[in-house]
Amino acid sequence: MRRVRPGAAASRAAGEERALTSVAAGDRYEGEQADLPRLWHITLSVSGEPAPLKEVRRALEQLAHDHPFLLTSRYADDHAEIRYWEEARDLHDAAAVALRLWGEHRQTAGLPPWEIVGLEVIDRDTYHQRISEGYGPPPATPVGVHPY
Repeated sequence: MRRVRPGAAASRAAGEERALTSVAAGDRYEGEQADLPRLWHITLSVSGEPAPLKEVRRALEQLAHDHPFLLTSRYADDHAEIRYWEEARDLHDAAAVALRLWGEHRQTAGLPPWEIVGLEVIDRDTYHQRISEGYGPPPATPVGVHPY
C-alpha cells in the first residue's frame, strides 16, 4: 500500500518525473495540526506491602525534589497517591511518562517496591472544568507530602 500526502496525485505514469516543491520551516499541510505540548494533570496511585511511614514520607519528599512539577502526595504505610502536572504532546505521551515515574525513581528516591494500581490523565481544561463544577478533586493545596 502506498501512502500519499492529502491532495497529492494518487498515480503517475511509470518513469514520469516528480516535481519537487519547497516547504518553508513551520509550514504544514492543510488540516494538519501542530504537535504543541500541552499540560496534563496526572494522578498516579501506587500500593503494596506496608512500609515504615517515615521511610515512605522521606522517599516521597525525595521524589518531589527530583521531579519539580510534583504538586502533592498523600500516603499511608501501604499506598500513596501522587498528583502533578506533566507537559506532553498528547495523552499517550503524558501517560507513558507517568507510568515510568515510579519505577525510574524507585532507587534514587528510595521508594517502596509498590506497583502502580491507578492512573488518571486529564487535560488542563477538563481539570479546571471539574473543579469549577465541584466534582473534581480539590486543588492540590497544601502542596507537598501529607499523610492520608
